[in-house]
Amino acid sequence: MSTKPTTTDLEWTELDQRAVDTARVLAMDSVQKVGNGHPGTAMSLAPAAYLLFQKLMRHDPSDAGWVGRDRFVLSPGHTSLTLYTQLFLSGYGLELGDLKAFRTWDSKTPGHPEHGHTVGVETTTGPLGQGIANAVGMAMAARYERGLFDPEAPKGESPFDHTVWAIVSDGDLEEGISAEASSLAGHQKLGNLVALYDDNHISIEGDTETAFSEDVLKRYEAYGWHVQRIEQGANGDFDIKALYAAFQAAKAETERPSIIAARTIIAWPAPNAQNTEASHGSALGEAEVAATKKVMGFDPEQHFQVEDEVLAHARQVVDRGRAARAAWDKQVQVWREANPERAADFDRIVAGELPDGWEKALPVFPAGKDVATRKASGEVLKALGGVIPELWGGSADLAGSNNTTIDATSSFLPEGNPLPEANPYGRTIHFGIREHAMGSTMNGIALHGNTRVYGGTFLVFSDYMRPAVRLAALMKLPVTYVWTHDSIGLGEDGPTHQPVEHMAALRAIPGLNMVRPADANETAIAWREIVKRHTTKPAPHGLALTRQNVPTYEANEGTAKGGYVLFDAEGGRPQVILIATGSEVQLAVEAREALQAEGVPTRVVSMPSVEWFEEQDQAYRDGVLLPDVKARVAVEAGIGLTWYRYVGEAGRIVSLEHFGASADYKVLYREFGLTSDAVVEAARESIADAARR
Repeated sequence: MSTKPTTTDLEWTELDQRAVDTARVLAMDSVQKVGNGHPGTAMSLAPAAYLLFQKLMRHDPSDAGWVGRDRFVLSPGHTSLTLYTQLFLSGYGLELGDLKAFRTWDSKTPGHPEHGHTVGVETTTGPLGQGIANAVGMAMAARYERGLFDPEAPKGESPFDHTVWAIVSDGDLEEGISAEASSLAGHQKLGNLVALYDDNHISIEGDTETAFSEDVLKRYEAYGWHVQRIEQGANGDFDIKALYAAFQAAKAETERPSIIAARTIIAWPAPNAQNTEASHGSALGEAEVAATKKVMGFDPEQHFQVEDEVLAHARQVVDRGRAARAAWDKQVQVWREANPERAADFDRIVAGELPDGWEKALPVFPAGKDVATRKASGEVLKALGGVIPELWGGSADLAGSNNTTIDATSSFLPEGNPLPEANPYGRTIHFGIREHAMGSTMNGIALHGNTRVYGGTFLVFSDYMRPAVRLAALMKLPVTYVWTHDSIGLGEDGPTHQPVEHMAALRAIPGLNMVRPADANETAIAWREIVKRHTTKPAPHGLALTRQNVPTYEANEGTAKGGYVLFDAEGGRPQVILIATGSEVQLAVEAREALQAEGVPTRVVSMPSVEWFEEQDQAYRDGVLLPDVKARVAVEAGIGLTWYRYVGEAGRIVSLEHFGASADYKVLYREFGLTSDAVVEAARESIADAARR
C-alpha cells in the first residue's frame, strides 16, 4: 500500500485509512462474535480516535502511567471498542485474542472500560456524563500539579503542561452532571481540556429529536467554552483534515476549554445499518457485517482481519511515544536542576510518600470539652494543609458549614477572576452548588494523580453524589468526602436536610469506607488514618460529622481499627455491650453509668467505621465484641440496618426508622426516643432475652 500522504497539512496515508477501517472491522466482529454490544459508534468514531492516538496525543504505550502523558477520556463508555481498538493498534498490550473475548468472563475487554483492569484506560466510564466530569477534574488537577512543581514557567513550556482529551456523546450532554461539570470548567477557564462531541443524532429510542433539540454549542459558549463545528466529509465520513485543524485550534486555545461538535453517521459505512438506532446497541448481523467489509475493501469471509503492514504502521506510535517521553525526561532534568526542592517534593509525591514528621502537626483535643466533629475536622485540615502541600479541596458552597477551607487566602480560581484570593494554583476549591459534578471531578482529580483531594457537603446531599461515589469505590480511588450535618442533630432545618437512611445506604457500597467519629479526637485519628491509606489501602472515605457539639474523650488508637472498647465494664465481666457511633456514643456512655450504678457491668464500644473494624482479624473483633456476651445494644440516630449483624438474636437497636422534624436537636432526640434512658431500657430487655436463651 502507498505511504504517500493524502493531505498536505496532515500526514494521512492510505495505511492510516486502512488502520481506521481495520478498527471498524474489529468493532463489528467483536460485537458479532459475542452477540451483544455497541458497534455503531465505535465504527463512526474510529477516524477521530485514531487521529488522537496516532497524531495528536502525547503518550507512550510502553509506559501507560507516564506522568507527562496527555489523558484520554471516553465518556460514552458503551462504545468501549472505540478505545479498545486503539489500545490494540497502538500497542498497549491488548491483542486480537482480547478483542475476540469482548464482554466475556475474565477478559481485558469488558462491556464498559474499567480503570485498573485494562492498561491504557484512564477512567471507568459507563453511567453517562461521568466521563466528561472526570475529564474536568483531570484538567483541574493538571493545573494544581503545575502550581506545585513549576508555577513560574510560561504557558506551554512546563513539563507539567499537558492536554486532557475527551469524547462525549448526546447522552453525556443530556445528563445533568455534564452541565454542572461543564459550567465549572468554563468558570475555571480550563484551557487544557478539549472535548469532541459526537453529534450522531441517534439514541436508544431513535432520533435524538425525541428528547434533545437544544443548540449545544450555544450552551457551551454560554459556559465560557471555545466552540467549533465541523461538518461531514464529502463521502459522509469524517473530514479528517477539518477535524485535525479543529483539534489543533482547540489545543492552541489556552484560556478556555474547547468543544468540537462533529456531525457523524452512526455505523458508517454499513450500507443498511448506518444512521439507525439498532446499530447503537445491537450486533449488525452477519450479512450486514459482510456487506460493510465489502464496502471498505475487506474480505467478507474473514473475521478479525488485520494485515501485518497495517498493524506495523499503527504501532510505530510506540517509538514516537518513547521518543516523546525521552524528550520530556530531558526537559524534566533541566527543571530538576533549577528546582531541587520542588523536585524532591515531586519524587516524594509520585512515590506516594508523606513529608517527614507530618503526624506531629495533628491536633490533640483536651478531654472534657464539647466540640462539634465538623469543627475538629476543620482544625485538622488546616493543620494538615500546612505540612502536606498536595492536599487540597473544598466544598459545594458550604465551606462555612463543612469547615473545609484549608486556606482562606488562596482560592483555586483562574487568572482574571476578580476575587482577591483568586490564584490559578490555589488550595481551596469552590465547587459551587454542584454536588453531582463535585463527586465526579474529585474522581478525575484522583485519577490524574499527584494530589490528594477532599470535598464537602451535607451528608443528606451525598444522594446527589452517589453515582460518583460508587465509581470511586469501583476504581478504589483515594478521595475523601467531608459530609457534615450527619443526623437529626442538625435540628431546625428539618427532615429535608436530616439524613436518616444515608449511613446505612452508604455503608452498602462495596469498597467505600464510612467513618462517623464520636468526638474531636476520633476525628483527628480518622483523618490521620485516611491520609495514611491514600497509597497503602487506596479507597474512597466518607467522614460523617456532627453539626452539634459532642463530648471529647481521651484519644484512643482503637479508632484506626474501626471499633474499640471506649469504657470497659467495672465489677466483673460485661453483662451487656453497648455499641455506638458518632454523636450517639455519648448516649451509650451515659447509659453505662446508669447501668453500672445498678450493678450491671457494662462495656461501651465506639465503632466509628464498620468497614475498618471488619478488616481486623477475628481475634481482635472477638476481643472487642465478646462472643459469649449475648446481651447487646446498638445505638445510632438513623435506620438500624447496619447493626443487626452485631447485636445478634438477643440484641436490641435504638435507632430512627422514620424521617425527622424541624426543632431543636435536643428536643428531637428526646421526642424520638434517642436517649440514654432508652438505651438503658434496651439493655435491660436484651439482658433478660439473653438469659432466656
